Amino acid sequence: MELKDRVALVTGGSRGIGLSISRALAEAGARVIVIGRDGERAAAEAATLPGGGHIGLGCDVADPAQATETVRTAEEAAGPISILVNNAGITRDNILLRLKDEDWDEVMAVNLKGAFNMTRALTRGMMKLRDGVILNITSVVGISGNAGQSNYAASKAGLIGFTRSVARELASRNVRCNAIAPGYIETDMTGALDEKQTQTLKERIPLGRLGTPEDVAALVRFLAGPSAGYITGQVFTVDGGMVI
Repeated sequence: MELKDRVALVTGGSRGIGLSISRALAEAGARVIVIGRDGERAAAEAATLPGGGHIGLGCDVADPAQATETVRTAEEAAGPISILVNNAGITRDNILLRLKDEDWDEVMAVNLKGAFNMTRALTRGMMKLRDGVILNITSVVGISGNAGQSNYAASKAGLIGFTRSVARELASRNVRCNAIAPGYIETDMTGALDEKQTQTLKERIPLGRLGTPEDVAALVRFLAGPSAGYITGQVFTVDGGMVI
C-alpha cells in the first residue's frame, strides 16, 4: 500500500494498458480518477477497481477547457491529485504520401497536446504540495520510428522531449516526471493481427513474446512510489529488448 492516501489520475484509463495502470495504482492504495472519452465506461471501470472510492470521468484531453474542468471536478471529489499518468493516445496510420492533414492533427492533439493540457492543469497544485509524479506513456516508436506511423512516432517523440523539459522545470518543487515507452503489448490493436504477423513481431523481440498491459502497469506503480524518489527525466522502455 505504498500509495495509500495518494490521488492518481489516469487518462485513457478505462481500457487496455490504461485500465491495467488504473488497477495497479488502486492495488497500491491510491484513489484513482479514471479518465476516458466515454464517461459512462470510465465510471463503470472505476467501480471495478480494488479498494473503493474511485471515480470515472469523461474528458477529451485534447480540449484545454475540458482538461481544466475535469481536473477541477476530480479534485473537488477526491482531493489534491499528486500522481498523473498521461496514457491517452490514438493512431491514424498511413504512409506519408497518403496521410491526411486531419490524421496528423488529431494524433498530435490527443497524444501530445493532451498530455500538455493535463500536465498544465495539474502543475500548480503539485507545486503547492511540493509533491508530485507525472508519468507519460510514450512508445518505442518515438525512439526508433516506424514506417506508416510518422504522425504517431512524431507525437511520441515529442512526448519524450516534453517529459525531460517538465522534469527540469519542476524538480526544485519535488515533482518528478518520467516517460515509459512500451513496445508491442497485447491489446486490442495487436489482437487484430493474424498468427503470421504475430510470429513476425515475436521474432523481432529478444525475449520472444509480446508484452502484457501488466508489464507496463508494474513499472508505473514503481515509478509512482517512494522507491523511485530519486528518478526523474528518464525514459524507460518496456519492449522485451526490441530496441536494444
